[in-house]
Amino acid sequence: MLPFRLIDRLKFIVERQLVKGAGFQLLVVAVFIGLISLVGGLLVVPQGGDFEDPGSAIWWAFLRLTDPGYLGDDVGTWQRFVSTLLTISGYVVFMGTLVAILTRWLIAKMADLERGLTPVTLKNHIVVLGWTSQTLPLLSELLGSSGRMRRFLEKHDAQKLNLVVLSEDASAAQVHEIRSEPGIGRRARQVILRSGSAIQPDALHRVACLDAAAVIVPSAAHEAGSLVTSDVETVKALLSIAAQARYLKTSLPFVVAEIQDVRKLPVIERAYPGAVEVVGGDATISRLMVQNILHPGLSEAFNELLTAGEGNEIYIRGGESLAGMTLAELAAARPEVIVLGLLKPRETGWEVCLLAPSDTPIGPKDRVVIMARDYSETEPDAKRTPLPVIERGPAVRVSPPADRIHHRVLVMGWNRRVPSLVAEFLSYSHRRFEVDLVSVVPKAEREQAIARYVDDDGRVVCRHIEADYMVEGELRRIGPANYDTVILLSSDRLASGEEADARAMVGYLQLEDILTESSHRPQLIMELSDPDNRHLLEGHQSEMLISPMILSHILAQVSLRRELRVVLDELFTVGGAEIQFRNPENYPLPASATFQTLEKIVAAEGELALGVFRASPDSRGRHLQLNPARQDYLELQPGDQLVVLCLT
Repeated sequence: MLPFRLIDRLKFIVERQLVKGAGFQLLVVAVFIGLISLVGGLLVVPQGGDFEDPGSAIWWAFLRLTDPGYLGDDVGTWQRFVSTLLTISGYVVFMGTLVAILTRWLIAKMADLERGLTPVTLKNHIVVLGWTSQTLPLLSELLGSSGRMRRFLEKHDAQKLNLVVLSEDASAAQVHEIRSEPGIGRRARQVILRSGSAIQPDALHRVACLDAAAVIVPSAAHEAGSLVTSDVETVKALLSIAAQARYLKTSLPFVVAEIQDVRKLPVIERAYPGAVEVVGGDATISRLMVQNILHPGLSEAFNELLTAGEGNEIYIRGGESLAGMTLAELAAARPEVIVLGLLKPRETGWEVCLLAPSDTPIGPKDRVVIMARDYSETEPDAKRTPLPVIERGPAVRVSPPADRIHHRVLVMGWNRRVPSLVAEFLSYSHRRFEVDLVSVVPKAEREQAIARYVDDDGRVVCRHIEADYMVEGELRRIGPANYDTVILLSSDRLASGEEADARAMVGYLQLEDILTESSHRPQLIMELSDPDNRHLLEGHQSEMLISPMILSHILAQVSLRRELRVVLDELFTVGGAEIQFRNPENYPLPASATFQTLEKIVAAEGELALGVFRASPDSRGRHLQLNPARQDYLELQPGDQLVVLCLT
């Protein structure tokens, strides 16, 4: 072994001090200043002059080192030479190094403050664990839910809503994104950013999870093949929250968790013993896609009911103030809403009774499911003129039309939710789907992913085609006009949602060029990942689902009213109540009918009228009219369809 040189030992000692932080760095600089002053003073002591003792000489050297202004007072060549060396050393050591250390320390401290490493001191706030493509629309949803939010604040005895977001890299740039998000603006001051990961217990303490009124865990994207998935992080975060609550002997907060693989629901429930609502992100989007395939045009209903903005939403009202009334009496007393049904309490969860008979009484512990444009419309108002009571008997199950049993679907692109989409196809046992999957992802990898997720019994025929739909020649060989439905998926293998959406939109425009050459036009459904792209293809002939916006809405609204999740599961899964389009000729409608007349005629069939789907779009490009005014004449035109809620 070679012996260490003295200079190496000194450098090692200095290095060990410098890495300890600004305080030790300043101490090292102070030592150097002292040494330079000592050496400089001793160099001029032999000259005598004004120096009575070595201490005076050292002080003289220190003054020249720290202030260059003294340089002109020196007399004698040697003294001026030493003074010049001290002044130059002062520029380097005293001014340069000292300022650099203080500047670096100040910048680091400001960066730490920007990141938000100090714990928040809030109670009854809402925590969002993770910064994903869903975070901004999620915050906008929470801040924009005035009626639900007012009830939420009253329930938790809070004056103002505070939102705390845990981001791995909280920064001023994210604060700017929050302020720029439509629907937030000035209310950005109600949003607090904190740095950390949901799998770190310290980070969960930093956002005060145990003091929160609700904790939302959105799903994050991970690289394909990664062993650490979003579901793994979600389970770890829930285990950490539960462990902290046990250690501090406090109650657990209400959690709304999104998972990608709905089969992990038992794992989530086992990991978290408190109140938890689980939203299957992939399963939810897959359900909406299949419903949209079965009922072309239904995407407009999804985009109205399951995203923020104008139009109707689904609200849940408690039965305490409505006890004793029947559903028909409530519908008559609230002329601007549509009463969809009831939730009945049971030992575990709720029994969903959509389309319950109109004479069903409302109990004090029941929940009423209502579709309305605003929460205020669900509240009593003596100024409103009540409607006549409409009687509706028990709903009758409707069989699917025989000509729509067989369906050919072309799926262009690949993402993690394709296996859940195939599983959703399988859940419709009375139908048969042929699904062709076009992607550049190797066929073996896709087959393995689907085989791990579903048990194929042959009812869904999946064919894998290795091709790039961006290449016009390959797309023509596939023959998209030969299918009933074409779905363009947003890839989760690209660097960002913008890139994935750009690829999907270019593919759509190329597909449109090919379809103009054919007499048959299939239904087109396009999935997008970036909410900012939702206006780019307005006016085009495709149906659009923006996954982050839909999932953000569901997570936000379930966190404010947890009973909403079971209602959405009932509406958008196979069996039970379902939104469908109907031919007006199937009902004995008069030549000119109001929506109130339509309600009465549809109720005689045990169904519930929701609105009208126009064959021709309005000035905003919309076909759907949900919950129109009761006295408005519908003026149905050829091709128009009725929107009803029925049992399947």
